[in-house]
Amino acid sequence: MTPKAQARTLADVRAKSRPHADPERLTTHSRIVHDTVDQIEARVANAGILACEPAFWSRVRRAAVLHDAGKIARGFQRQLPPGAPPWGERHEVLSLAYVDLLAEAAGWSDADLLMVGTLVATHHRALHTSSSGAGGGKQPLAEMYSAHTQWNEAFTLTPTPDGPLVQVPRGLHRELLAWLAGVFATDPPAQTAGSPTLADRARHLFELLLRTWQQPVKPDRGLLAVLAQGALTLADRAGSAHVPLQTHMPLDPDYFHRLPHEPYPHQRQAADTDGHLILIAPTGSGKTESGLAWAARQMATMPGLPRVVWTLPYRASLNAARLRLQRDLVAAPGEKKADIGLLHGTVAHTLLMQAMEDDCGEQCAVPTAADAREARVRTSAMRLFTQRLRVATPHQLLRGAIAGPSYSSVLLEQANSLFVLDELHAYEPETFGRLCAAMALWERLGSRVAVLSATLAPPMTKLIDESLAHPVTCHRAPPGTSPVRHRLVLDHHTLRDAESITRLREWLAEDHSVLVVVNTVANAQHLFAELADDARAARPGDPDAALLLHSRFKNRDRNVIERRLLARHPERRANETRRRGGLVVATQTVEVSLQLDFDRGVVECAPIEAVAQRAGRVNRRGRHPDGPAEFRVHRATGHLPYEERAMETAWTALTDLVAEGIDTLREQDIDRLLTAAYDTKWGEEWEKNARRARDEFTAGFLTFTDPFHDRTEFAHKLSEQFNSVDVLLHEDINEYRALTTGRNGDPLLAAGLLIPLRYHQLSTYDARYDRTLNVHVIEGEYEETTGLKPPQEGETIL
Repeated sequence: MTPKAQARTLADVRAKSRPHADPERLTTHSRIVHDTVDQIEARVANAGILACEPAFWSRVRRAAVLHDAGKIARGFQRQLPPGAPPWGERHEVLSLAYVDLLAEAAGWSDADLLMVGTLVATHHRALHTSSSGAGGGKQPLAEMYSAHTQWNEAFTLTPTPDGPLVQVPRGLHRELLAWLAGVFATDPPAQTAGSPTLADRARHLFELLLRTWQQPVKPDRGLLAVLAQGALTLADRAGSAHVPLQTHMPLDPDYFHRLPHEPYPHQRQAADTDGHLILIAPTGSGKTESGLAWAARQMATMPGLPRVVWTLPYRASLNAARLRLQRDLVAAPGEKKADIGLLHGTVAHTLLMQAMEDDCGEQCAVPTAADAREARVRTSAMRLFTQRLRVATPHQLLRGAIAGPSYSSVLLEQANSLFVLDELHAYEPETFGRLCAAMALWERLGSRVAVLSATLAPPMTKLIDESLAHPVTCHRAPPGTSPVRHRLVLDHHTLRDAESITRLREWLAEDHSVLVVVNTVANAQHLFAELADDARAARPGDPDAALLLHSRFKNRDRNVIERRLLARHPERRANETRRRGGLVVATQTVEVSLQLDFDRGVVECAPIEAVAQRAGRVNRRGRHPDGPAEFRVHRATGHLPYEERAMETAWTALTDLVAEGIDTLREQDIDRLLTAAYDTKWGEEWEKNARRARDEFTAGFLTFTDPFHDRTEFAHKLSEQFNSVDVLLHEDINEYRALTTGRNGDPLLAAGLLIPLRYHQLSTYDARYDRTLNVHVIEGEYEETTGLKPPQEGETIL
């Protein structure tokens, strides 16, 4: 339609501006969204608290049919063509008039009318400003429509320079009513001369909604309302993208019985557990298989089509976990590999790079705008939660607590799910506490939780158990599950000392593969500069003889390093006797869930959990031909990024262990270290801080007593606490602009130039926000093999 064209029949009324050649019709879109609700109900069913509201899904389906009815207005239709001026009114408010009409015709209850109207009104915007008065998001509807609103001018007869504009012509109105009545299998509502106008009906229902949701409501009522909003918004987005929700589950029920090896006892226990699980087992003893076996068992006793969400703390481990699950699980019929969702900040760029590799290998050409668009489609599908098995960071899940039209679908998808929290120990007490709060919410939503770790201190298991209402089964791998893999050495020198450097050079010259893990980017870069030439000299012609990994790389450079690292240092095979050589210097990015294997390990002291996890990358399965490998823990040059007392308690616990003549890191040794570290004043405060964070997060985010107030301020708070921000080096501005503009430009093509930082680090790099590029720009020194140089010692990014 041109800007001046008018819809003559209902078939001319469009819901979308795309595709340009034939934009989607209103009736078509409404039907698609309605049918997508059926797909969502098939997944979630009546799990958890949803069983308390028998009318839940019928109300969501009614709202799906009516949510865009207001788009019949001429003002909306006129704004659809490219470049057309905006209407200035909200179609969802006019849709309320049709909710009122159909409720009257079909005899809905007052509760049905209220809930359907609420969903229709709030599927794009909040009703009210936040309860604290802070804003920051889209303007709430209560601010757009008030006692001063001229409702008839907005929705009945609108003055224009060309004369009054009838927003809803009578013929179109009757056609739409007849179509809606057919969908609801009722007679069209009677229209008499004295009937209220559409504007009057919209105003009446809108004011009822404002009054109803102005004051706090009971938590269960608010939670159910947010979940219903999530069902509608998910259906709307998935329907608009024409992306069906997958029914295939890559994890088959017979997974445990298909394991290619004799299971460990703790794997059998996990596979036989019903309900929540805590599993403590050594690195390299099959925790991943245990978690999958647990999840496979749970699905048989859960309603609908449960999803599996696997969480890990670091991006490198997320990427590796996804690739592993793709390899080991079952592809859908007609597909080559399992379709596993991936949810982290740079997912689009990662998928683009993988898509290019799938098509043409590592020597492929520069990705095009068409490639970027394809990756964006795949990313959109993942963020719409189409897959039934996903890997994610906890931050992605906690965002669902924000609720509102942008996040309530994230919350709904956490109902009737299985959460495998891998390496939960890796978080500071505040995040750990918030995750415990989330576990309690997931339980209310009919979901189940498994926590897997090699290093879970007693206060952690205690907090998990007390946060969940249903029983939590805790299994530990029996002593001796893992062979003796390490000879523990405590070194009072720092890794920067000459004696330490000399020892590392000797190991490299002897052709040992050496892992060095330090706590700060500055130390990692310093040690890499000291040792890289030695590693290369010992392995001439090996392009990956020396690798450095931390979080301050451009996305494109880090993707390459991660791939090379996993290929260069995989787990040692049972019959492999040769020395591998090579050096890897890293920060905390390699600590968890990466199947890496080294001959020697040298690390800076860190909290006990981190020390034990770093040891898990050395002689991973005890297959080194020389027997237990040396694992040396050095005094750190400073306490950052950890709390100083956490470092002190860890060093004391290690010192006491060595003083008793113990020079291993067996399961029982790690348990002793954890008990010693947490049985201190610092440990008591850790537990206290975690419990406080849990309770505050529950009260502040997870009560939903104001479900339709603007919660944008919470989104900002969570982003600052958990999320990173992408920055661009000043020297890359021209390349970035070239990749994002022009006929073939696409922002995704330029994502490889971006570097992740924490919000609080922006000031250390004198960042400025470039509004023309929509990105933070920093000044800094950068090399593709060493990354962004910190502005000063001690800076780090986990």
